[in-house]
Parts: sequence; structure tokens; C-alpha cells
Amino acid sequence: MDYRNEVSPVLLDFLNYHEHIRSHSRKTIDEYFLDLRTFFRFMKLYRGLVPDSAPFEEISILDIDADFVKSIAVTDVYAFLNYLSRDRVQNQRSRSSAYGLSPTSRARKVATIRSFYKYLTTKVKLMEQNPMQDLDSPKSRRSLPKFLSLDECMQLLASIDGKYVERDFCIITLFLNCGLRISELIGLNLTDVRADYIRVVGKGDKERILYLNEACIDAVQNYLPVRELQRCKDKAALFVSRQGNRISRSTVHHIVKKYLLMAGLDSTQYSSHKLRHTAATLLLQSGVDVRTLQEVLGHDHLNTTQIYTHVDNNELRMAAKLSPLAGVRRSGAADGGPTEGEK
Repeated sequence: MDYRNEVSPVLLDFLNYHEHIRSHSRKTIDEYFLDLRTFFRFMKLYRGLVPDSAPFEEISILDIDADFVKSIAVTDVYAFLNYLSRDRVQNQRSRSSAYGLSPTSRARKVATIRSFYKYLTTKVKLMEQNPMQDLDSPKSRRSLPKFLSLDECMQLLASIDGKYVERDFCIITLFLNCGLRISELIGLNLTDVRADYIRVVGKGDKERILYLNEACIDAVQNYLPVRELQRCKDKAALFVSRQGNRISRSTVHHIVKKYLLMAGLDSTQYSSHKLRHTAATLLLQSGVDVRTLQEVLGHDHLNTTQIYTHVDNNELRMAAKLSPLAGVRRSGAADGGPTEGEK
């Protein structure tokens, strides 16, 4: 995505700062651009600077200057959040998409706006005071991650078959053992694979080393000779499609869904990202401490990893058993006898 011809200088400077000074990934910069484009398109519509009939996705933000940016108050952002929660289409590419973005999506846009105004205030001194300093973020309910049980993992692995069995088995084995993100898996190159570890490029282009267990080593070693026999257009990619290109996100999603169905598991409830949740949960259940798991998953903050400690906590399980009422049951329940009220 090339945003350089779509934004005004004040926005371009902010995006350049994060890309070239903060060294954020191209994907992160693209998200900043899309968030700010949506925000300033709304502001032009909200203030009557474009006709109400103007197609939202065609509103230009090339004329957004410093004076316009300074004129925006925190109440304007709350109006923007109201638009996002009620009137914004969830999926721009779908004709039948529902309206209203999730709290998580709205919170990301708030974070972008905060970052933009913080940059204007502290880095380039365009503003003396930051009007977004006290901007609140939408609160989102954090649900527990869904994951496969150990038996279901065995079912899934046993279901893998067909022409690309070595590749597909290797992909799912790495998901279940290493907890990779899908972007990390499709980004793997041949040069990232070593005898007993792989080099992974995670969010923000941060690199980490993941050591491979015997199952992963065996899966990789079985796949590599098969890959060498394939005509690969992308010589660098570890995983390639049947056309020889680097495997795509949609293809990996299809692979995972396919074998979930073949294993008799609910393919609507689970996905490739749920396999990452599964790996994290199984590692914790096996005794891996939460800080080591943080390193494995590539989380910047420990509290992101700690969500998995709520899934299967042995201390909480023991606490339930230690209750002084743990042995009290309904009178007569053990032998099928009547309760006190039935006598």
C-alpha cells in the first residue's frame, strides 16, 4: 500500500517518522494510515466540508493541514467513535456486511489518534497541549481463548493426508508445537530453518529463535526433500503453494479448516489462530512457566500471555477441592434415595 500520494504533509511526516525512525513494520504503518484516513474523512463529513451525498471512501484528505488538525477536540473523536459503533460497515468488501465495529477495532483507532497527537505535541512541537491526552479508549470484554484438547490435536494430526501431506503436516505441527502466528509461518524462509531451531520474524519485524522438538524436526526433515522436487517460483519461501509461490494466508486458512473438518472437529469454532492458542495452553499445562511462554509467543507484554493462565489453572482447581463444603452432596443422592422434601 502506497499512502504517499493520498495524505497531506502533516500526516505524511507522522507516517514517515514511525516507518523510518521508530522502524515499525510496513503493516503497522498501513494500519496507521487507514485509521487516520477514516478519521479525517469522517471529520470532513461531520463538519459539512463535503456534501452528505459524497461517497465516504472517495473523500480526499490531501487538504488536511495543521490548522484543521489543531481545531479537533476530544468531543469530535467521541462523535467519530459513535459513527464507528453504529454506522461503519464491518467489512468494506462485503455487500451484506453488518454495521458497527467491535470495541477492539475502535480501540485501535483511538490508539492511532492518540499516537498522532502525541507526535504533534512532543516530537515536532506543532501543538503546545495535547487535546487527546485524556481520550478514553472503548473497553472491550476479553474472552478466554478457545483451544483444542490434546486428544483433538491427535485427531487433527491423524487426519492429514493427500498429495501435499508432508507440507500440510509440517504446517500444522509447527502451529501446534511452536504457537506461530499465521503471518510468521507464511513468512518463513528456507534460510530460517536450522538443525534444531527456526528464526521467526514477528510483529514489528522483531526476530526471535524458536527451538524445535523432535516432532517438528521430523516434520521439517520429511517436508524439505519434497519441496526440493517441486518447481518453486519463490526460491526463498519455506512453504509454497502448488503453483510454486509462497503460500498465502488464505491457503493456510483453507488447509487448517479442511483438516479440522476431516478430523470431525468444529471448523467454524477453530482456526489457524486457535492452533496458536492451543500450543500456548498445552505448553502451560505441561509445566512451561508464563515468562518462557511469553518468549515463545513473541509477546511484548506479560499480561498478554497471562490470559492463558486462566484457561486451566491447577491452583484454582485445587482451591475448589479444598472448600470445606466440597464433600457435601444432596441427601440420598449417592444411593438414589429421596431428598428431605420428598419424604
